Amino acid sequence: MPYLIRPGRARQAADGRGEGLGLAVPGCAHPMVAPMEWAELSRPGLGALPGPTGTGGPLQWAVLNVNAGPGARPDPYCAPAAAALRQSGVAVLGHLDMRYGSRPFGELVSDAHRFLDWYGVDGFYMARCPAVSERLMEASRTATTVRALCGGGAGGGHVVLEHGTYPHPGYAECADQLVTFAGSWSDYRWSQAAEWTADLPPERFCHLVHGLPRTHLEEALRIARWQGAGTVCFTDRTARGGQDPWETLPGYWDDIVSRIGPGVSE
Repeated sequence: MPYLIRPGRARQAADGRGEGLGLAVPGCAHPMVAPMEWAELSRPGLGALPGPTGTGGPLQWAVLNVNAGPGARPDPYCAPAAAALRQSGVAVLGHLDMRYGSRPFGELVSDAHRFLDWYGVDGFYMARCPAVSERLMEASRTATTVRALCGGGAGGGHVVLEHGTYPHPGYAECADQLVTFAGSWSDYRWSQAAEWTADLPPERFCHLVHGLPRTHLEEALRIARWQGAGTVCFTDRTARGGQDPWETLPGYWDDIVSRIGPGVSE
């Protein structure tokens, strides 16, 4: 089993439970066509930020992608959906497509301003982020700039870089979290963590896995913990035919919520 390369995590991963893990949603379909999904994400007690009860749930952040970014004008469906998520303790991240480093800096900053002005996002999900050392300086510049736009304490908003693979270690200095796996279950079950990640805490890493059958959910949770991921999104939806597997919640959503965040109100 190639993923068993972090012996220091063997004991905590052995039971396959989701303790210590958080959930993320990299982007549901537009709230107009997926109102039930957005309503579920704002369910009381699901958000990771403590609410009136003083306790938080498993859902750490969700990505808002209006139309390949913030769209050309404020969207009347997305603004209330984002507000409901924030009120329930879920950080809302605006989707910025980096196109593996080919997107101009000015365009990305302009999109970030629109997300902030129209939807009051808490940070940014920088999709298709490059992973090579040659693009590191520009990615760092962009991440630092959009983070600062959010204001607030501790340097600004929450920034997630979605590489989908293990990048050059220098990218870990650019963001709060790195998505170091984004792909199918058939690839994930044989994946390996980069050795340099062992020096960083689990909350710095996120794994996104599609095409995962319910029967292998415990195994996937075990792999995530063994490889040192602190945040996951698993779904049984697939990417067949060019479909976006993240547009709808998985069929076992309630199951994974109960495993990772027991006590969430039904």
